[in-house]
Amino acid sequence: MDEAQKLFERMTRSKSGWKARDLEALYLGFGFQKREGGKHVVYSHPEFPQLRATVTRARNLPRGYVQTALSLINELRRLKEQQP
Repeated sequence: MDEAQKLFERMTRSKSGWKARDLEALYLGFGFQKREGGKHVVYSHPEFPQLRATVTRARNLPRGYVQTALSLINELRRLKEQQP
């Protein structure tokens, strides 16, 4: 099992206490691209541009950022399964 999948499973069990670098590893591990913004970092998937997230540069992230990441990755999996 790869590191991004392990991280996804750990975040599923506990959505609190994660840092921006953890979300970066998760998003990049699932093929998202990173774009630096002012106070935020934007992640988008090149194959599915509708999958997009904005993450603050704060040290400790509110759990909503993790919930969004998990939802986007679940949606990514669903979309990939539908591909011919």
